[in-house]
Amino acid sequence: MSNLSPARTKYRKVHKGRNRGVAKGGDFIAFGDFGIQAFERGRLTASQLEAARIAINRHLKRRGKMWMRVFPQKPVTKKPAETRMGKGKGGVELWVSIVKPGNVIFEISGVSATLAREAMRLADAKLPVHCRFVSREEQN
Repeated sequence: MSNLSPARTKYRKVHKGRNRGVAKGGDFIAFGDFGIQAFERGRLTASQLEAARIAINRHLKRRGKMWMRVFPQKPVTKKPAETRMGKGKGGVELWVSIVKPGNVIFEISGVSATLAREAMRLADAKLPVHCRFVSREEQN
């Protein structure tokens, strides 16, 4: 189990909510030179983000610098299997990050474009949403 979860939150459980529209913030490369940008909406769990982060770091072999632009701050609850209806909402099972089309998920700098592209391809394979490779030169 990954350790990506908020240290403390105002409320223990939150509503499911809706994931509509496109990203209105975090939709451009702000720190690095290369990144992956979500093409579709979805929920990225803490373990999926951790797996993608590890895939990037293993491929880069301590070269360059990496930024994770999203953080799993939304709790998802789940009731135990074979439980009758009622008796309140289930306990917090995992933490997710809500991603909309256009959100930049990871950024890296200090490496070549080919190395960055391969690292981001490996990270994309770990994520449930389709992503595209973006660079700082493309957005200017």
